[in-house]
Amino acid sequence: MIYLFASDIHGSAYAMHTLLNIFQTTKASKLILLGDLLYHGPRNAFPYEYNPKEACRLQNSVKESLISVRGNCDSEVDQMVLEFPMLSDSAIMHLEQVGDRLIYLHHGHKELPPLNPGTIVISGHTHIPVAEERDGMFFINPGSVSLPKGGYPASYCLLEGNTFTIYELESDKEMMSLTI
Repeated sequence: MIYLFASDIHGSAYAMHTLLNIFQTTKASKLILLGDLLYHGPRNAFPYEYNPKEACRLQNSVKESLISVRGNCDSEVDQMVLEFPMLSDSAIMHLEQVGDRLIYLHHGHKELPPLNPGTIVISGHTHIPVAEERDGMFFINPGSVSLPKGGYPASYCLLEGNTFTIYELESDKEMMSLTI
């Protein structure tokens, strides 16, 4: 199975259209959004094609295939228009393809709870892509699809088999990967 991870859409209709094209092209079984879905936040510039209503419509169009956690820019007002749950600060997944390891999903703006070695932590928030093993745990950050930082391009992550690969949003060029 293929899983698509993305974070920090910040209301960009362009980023959401592009993600949905990738979702359909890769035939991913789930689209996992790691927060900051509709609002651009007071510290950020408007993302390209900032249109939270359209971004919302596009997200709702795949609600059956979505898993989402709340980001620091997400609010109860956003949940009123989104047709899938997104107010949980974290979620847990178990996937056989990564050895049935615990996958801990969160936005990244809050402290991690105590986690066992071998846990896969997937977060957004920093807008900077990461795929690394540290202190016996695995850390994945797909970067941001709309407001990348640190000199990186807009990006997303695919889990295929037991490998997480981060790709540039525009070119699908591989940026980094981590095999579990």
